[in-house]
Amino acid sequence: MEQSVEAMSAIPARMNQGWNRGDATAFVADFADDAELVDFEGTIHKGREAVIAFNQPLFDTVLKGSRLVRGEVPFARIVRPGWGVVHHRVAMVMPGEEEPPSSRYFMQLLALVWQNDRWEIAALQNARLISLETAMALDAQTAAG
Repeated sequence: MEQSVEAMSAIPARMNQGWNRGDATAFVADFADDAELVDFEGTIHKGREAVIAFNQPLFDTVLKGSRLVRGEVPFARIVRPGWGVVHHRVAMVMPGEEEPPSSRYFMQLLALVWQNDRWEIAALQNARLISLETAMALDAQTAAG
């Protein structure tokens, strides 16, 4: 493998395939052993094994049959030799859904390092994409409740 933007940009599609199979080990196959994942709620999971331990029970229960769809990489670049970043956007559908609701669109920022003769994820930040209007409506609901 080579240190290319194309090689970095292929990582999210492999992650999505692992998710869609409900296989946490495949989902994190491109993570470094000591990688960190920040989930959309802000919880930090340290290490590939911790990420597997967090995700597999979800794949087996509440996220069973969920699929990641509409994955795209709008931005990827090598920052300097051996270091890169990838911005990935994706949506999630649950079993029986054809279209993802607006609340299930996410963006991910992947920090990559070249090691073990491949790009590995050193850190991944996952965040929900919501509009300012939606955020303000949630704030208003919280203040009223």
